[in-house]
Amino acid sequence: LHANEMKAQELQATISVIANRVPSSVDHKIFQTLQTALSNFINTHKWSNETFQINERIVCNFSLNISSALDNNEFQASLIVQAARPVFNSSYQSPLINFMDDNIIFRYVEFQPIEFNENRVQGSEPFAANLSAIFAYYAYTILGLDFDSFSLRGGDTYFQKAQNIVNNAPEGANITGWQAFDGIRNRYWLMENLTNSKYALVHDAFYNYYRQGLDQIYDKETDGRNGILNALSQLNTVNIETPNTMILQLFFQGKGNEISKAFKKGDPDVKNRALDLLTKLDVSNINLYKQDLQ
Repeated sequence: LHANEMKAQELQATISVIANRVPSSVDHKIFQTLQTALSNFINTHKWSNETFQINERIVCNFSLNISSALDNNEFQASLIVQAARPVFNSSYQSPLINFMDDNIIFRYVEFQPIEFNENRVQGSEPFAANLSAIFAYYAYTILGLDFDSFSLRGGDTYFQKAQNIVNNAPEGANITGWQAFDGIRNRYWLMENLTNSKYALVHDAFYNYYRQGLDQIYDKETDGRNGILNALSQLNTVNIETPNTMILQLFFQGKGNEISKAFKKGDPDVKNRALDLLTKLDVSNINLYKQDLQ
């Protein structure tokens, strides 16, 4: 997988820095510069040892929404991270992650390079390091989920790299999201879920959902549907043991329509089994599933 003579970086990221809540007394040119710097950082950094073809790069979006400018070139923001994966034999892209990260604080001095060293995550200046640590963390998370979707447990290496960032994250007043006690849906818990052997079946479900499921559906519809059903069954096993885990919520985000569509033409037995599982697993889309699968 992902091997070819043509070298390209792994991510094809679109970065948006939105600052319309920041007063005009702050020179907004800095946000344009920041957007360019982040784009260069994500798209030119080598995040793995794999060789990707240009057309294999993972399509992703990062929207950094600046909520306020503080003193000392410090900013508060939230970040929306989205990534998608192409489905075999189709032009369709299935969402891998669609996640909002609140409470980001960072320092950025215009034209200062954004750098990341996985052996020195904290850097010399925690507020500047926090920005690169957060973006690097999501780059590894996206890679991990993508590799999980192509090969069984294929993402482990990248989740470990993201976990390394969590373990060595910058520390400072108002820097949050890296600790267990900072909330129930944050960077700490996302990586805890993705590296905890208790939730190992979630990785199998990722593989079955994409490789044995969606990737088959255009050629072998019944096989593809069974692959997705198998994935749902594995997720249900995890849910029975630990209900409402963050990783389960993350899995279903943005997938309601594609799951519904996959089962819509299935035979009544398969539809019923799918509906039964989905009613327990993805409550937010329950009306959609009932409408399409009952």
